Amino acid sequence: MAKASLPQGTRDFDATTIKKRRYIMHTIEQVFEQYGFAPLETPAMENLQTLMGKYGDEGDKLIFKVLNNGLERPEKHAAARTDFEQILTGKNVASLTERALRYDLTIPFARYVAMNHGKLNFPFKRYQMQPVWRADRPQRGRYREFYQCDADVVGSNSLLNEVELTCIYATVFEKLGIPVEIRINNRKLLAALATACGGEQWFTPITVAIDKLDKIGIEKVCEELATKNMSAQQLALITKYLAIEGTAEEKMAALQNLLGQEALAVEALQELTYVIQSTQQLGITNVQIDPTLARGLNYYTGIIFEIKATTVQMGSIGGGGRYNDLTSMFGVPNTPGVGISFGVDRIYDVIEELSLFPQTIAQATQVLFFNTGETELPTIMQTAFALRTQGIRCEIYHETAKWDKQFKYAERNGIPLVAIMGSQEIENKTCVIKQLANGTQETVTLTQLPNYLVGLA
Repeated sequence: MAKASLPQGTRDFDATTIKKRRYIMHTIEQVFEQYGFAPLETPAMENLQTLMGKYGDEGDKLIFKVLNNGLERPEKHAAARTDFEQILTGKNVASLTERALRYDLTIPFARYVAMNHGKLNFPFKRYQMQPVWRADRPQRGRYREFYQCDADVVGSNSLLNEVELTCIYATVFEKLGIPVEIRINNRKLLAALATACGGEQWFTPITVAIDKLDKIGIEKVCEELATKNMSAQQLALITKYLAIEGTAEEKMAALQNLLGQEALAVEALQELTYVIQSTQQLGITNVQIDPTLARGLNYYTGIIFEIKATTVQMGSIGGGGRYNDLTSMFGVPNTPGVGISFGVDRIYDVIEELSLFPQTIAQATQVLFFNTGETELPTIMQTAFALRTQGIRCEIYHETAKWDKQFKYAERNGIPLVAIMGSQEIENKTCVIKQLANGTQETVTLTQLPNYLVGLA
């Protein structure tokens, strides 16, 4: 007999957890829609060729591949063994696997835009709230199956989009009560740094290494770049870049002094200045320029975002950026885009640690009707049914039992009110309502009962 277990990095969610997750996602969804974003869903699986090559070498290794059907057929066994050996070397063989679980929501969205390009009204704004899968090493705040909540705009180069996406971040985390830093950078700065180091061939090695800075530190970053044959002079420039600190203005001045001779750096600093000044004018004061922010995904081309909780030790709880050439991978060039993502699972862990969930969030049933007997049950059922049609969440205890047992059921399930309708109450067309929190009880007429219960909610 197989032992009941779950795959590593996945979880079951009980009712309380689901309600808390819905609270987070509903908060995000409301803000998305306030800014004019419409919902979209895409399949859990994509064609492997859609995903591969879009996330960099490290990301490609984390894609969950799905085996093709029919591999159990004897005539395919010999070829499958040879093909599997190629899979182990990092190659992809169509005879074994042609599909994969989605790694994120951005590439599927780009594929959707490419497929429906002639039907969409641009700029096209969508939000998407679905699970994604990554073959990562499970640890706190990092799972193999987790939800992302994305908002993207395609078909517009305007920096107004970056400003509004920053506002969305600020609004959502204010509503959730989580103190955060909204960190921004510009991939054009990193491209300018690569040029200053000798050429654009250094861009990917630099961004991949810098993206690991928080995990491995500056010394290890330099060691990794040294293995790519980077000179001491080049490493000194990168070290100076990564050491830039201070206020937004001080960082901008330091970046100007270090890279101001590069055209891309000038452009990047102008864009960052616009976003910082615009959000400050709107009263958003927690936006910080972070030159060390790289976002290792290859498709980012402009301003990038990362969100950090300031009072909890946790990885990023949101991120995104501009990707001005993503749909060209699918044969549709010149479609600029920018988007952000919320990490629901990490946000959940942060709210849990800070005890920020509303105390009533787990409450499902508002009132439990005691089962006082077979004779009384039809009237109890009619009363509960009438209340449900008015939006009041009711339960009837499943059997006639001692009152102590029915009270314990209400207490254990967090039901705040119990309703008692015995023969006398039914005759008088009344109901006794008891509040378990303070022990008070009151007899209420059935005509007054709906408004009475709403008042206690």
